[in-house]
Amino acid sequence: MSNSPLVNYVKLSPNHSGQRNHTIDTITIHHMAGNLSVETCGNVFAPVSRQASSNYGVDSSGRVGMYVEEHNRSWCSSSAANDNRAITIEVANDEYGGNWHVSDVALEKTIQLCVDICQRNGIPSLNYTGDTSGNLTKHEWFANTNCPGPYLGSKFPYIATEVNKRLSGQLSTPVQQTYTNLDDVARQVINGRFGNGEERKQKLRASGYDPLQVQERVNVLLGKPSTSKPTLKSIDEVATEVLNGKWGNGASRKTTLTNAGYDYNQVQAKVNELLSGQPTPKLKSIDEVAREVINGQWGNGQERKNRLTQAGYDYHQVQQKVNELL
Repeated sequence: MSNSPLVNYVKLSPNHSGQRNHTIDTITIHHMAGNLSVETCGNVFAPVSRQASSNYGVDSSGRVGMYVEEHNRSWCSSSAANDNRAITIEVANDEYGGNWHVSDVALEKTIQLCVDICQRNGIPSLNYTGDTSGNLTKHEWFANTNCPGPYLGSKFPYIATEVNKRLSGQLSTPVQQTYTNLDDVARQVINGRFGNGEERKQKLRASGYDPLQVQERVNVLLGKPSTSKPTLKSIDEVATEVLNGKWGNGASRKTTLTNAGYDYNQVQAKVNELLSGQPTPKLKSIDEVAREVINGQWGNGQERKNRLTQAGYDYHQVQQKVNELL
C-alpha cells in the first residue's frame, strides 16, 4: 500500500491504531476549523495527549501534509468503523467562523488528492449520497460536530463529480499547471484563453489556479487597483508571536492585533491554550451562539457580555447577529 506522491510535508503522528482492518474504499474530508499550515497541523497531531490525527492535511496554499500513512488507521472521524476504511483529509479554512470558507486552491488540491487516492487504492468512483451509504463521508455523520463546516460541506457533490470526471479520463490528473508563473496565467486570461465569468473560474480551478489570485494579477497588469486584503498568518503563528512579545501587552496588544486584521479574542484564546498546555474548546459559529442568546442560555446585560467574552466570543459580533435574527 502506497502513500500519495502529492505530499509536500511529512510529520508522522503517534496517534493511530496501526494496521487497518478494512480495505480502503472511502474518503472522509474534514475541516481544520482554522487556517493552519501543514506544518502547524502536524504539530497539533504530534502530542500523544491530543488523541487525534488524520492521514492527510491540505492547507490554504494547496500544500499537502501526511500525518498517518495510508496503511494505518487514523483517529479522525469519531468512528472506528469509518476510520478503518477511510482515508481522512483535514482541509484548512481561510475564513474563521461563519461559513468556514476554504480557498479555491485548497479545494482543487483536495480534489486532486482524492483522485490520486482512488486511483492507487482501486476505488472506481467517489459517491456522495448525503449519508453513510456513500463512500465520500462527513465527520458530522459520526459525531456531534459541525465538521466539515457549511462551505466545504456544500462542496461535497461538486468534489465527487470532479473526482469522477477525472477518474473517467474527462480531465487529466493530477492537473498540471502549464504556465511558469502567475504573470503568464494572467496574460493568458487577458488574451481570452480562459473565457469570462464563471467559465473562467472553472477553467482556472481545473488547471490548478486560484481565480482570485489570478484576477488580482490581471488587475495589476491592467493598471487597476488591487482589492485583496493582506495575507494573515495563522492564529497559531500570531499567538506564538504574542508570547514572544511582538504584539505588546494589554490594550496596546488588542488594538495592534485588531488593526492588523486579527480577532483579538481568538488570538488570546490560543495564547491561553499554549500557556496552559490544554486545548481550548472549539468555538461554535456566531449564528449558533446568537440563537443560544435568544433562547436565554447566556443571560442578559453585563452578565451576558462577561460570559460570552470569557468563553472566547466577540460580544459585539454576537449581539449584531442576535439583532439580525430578531
